[in-house]
Amino acid sequence: MADKILIVDDETDICEILQFNLENAGYETLCASSSEQALEMMDSSISLILLDVMMSGISGFKMADILRKERGNDVPIIFLTARNAENDLLTGFSAGGDDYICKPFSIHEVIARIKAVLRRRPHLVQESHTIQEGDIKIDSDTKIVYVKGEAVTLSKKEFEVFKLLASNPGKVFSREEIIDELWKDAPYVVDRTIDVHIARIRSKIGNCKNYITNRSGYGYCFKVVE
Repeated sequence: MADKILIVDDETDICEILQFNLENAGYETLCASSSEQALEMMDSSISLILLDVMMSGISGFKMADILRKERGNDVPIIFLTARNAENDLLTGFSAGGDDYICKPFSIHEVIARIKAVLRRRPHLVQESHTIQEGDIKIDSDTKIVYVKGEAVTLSKKEFEVFKLLASNPGKVFSREEIIDELWKDAPYVVDRTIDVHIARIRSKIGNCKNYITNRSGYGYCFKVVE
């Protein structure tokens, strides 16, 4: 069964060009002209979203935020935008994006990025188990982190970063190693992306933030605080 791509862009010609070429490449497609329409169309059959950032009403970043934080949906998202500043890239990844393509783009690049993101799905499927370290519990089945018994909502990438560290307590991961492990085929991920995710995780786990330590000049590790 072909993967289904949801194209979200308020420029009709871009939607039509993407839809035509993606269907020729063997994908099923749906188109939405706004984030509001796309949110109504979301269901479990969607394999990936191509999401424009600058739209009237709900922006692409906000839509991603709604999917990740309010709905707990981890469908892969590739942002499409004319904005390419580093802060915009960081905002996109922090909102739960998996990749970021700047306009104007070639359709060959878009298809290559889609294939790369979809290829990563089996890599992220891990053996079902629960990690319990001190006051932290990570449930790999439900993708929920518990802090002193209270559920904490993390975005998809925040969960993956936290689980990677917690699965290897005491091991120091450099920012480059984390990027290589969790953003294998995303070419625009910078070191600051990891710092942003770590800062968000620490903020969300509150009094247990010291479980994540920073070894200056080396990277991050998970250390149980006695």
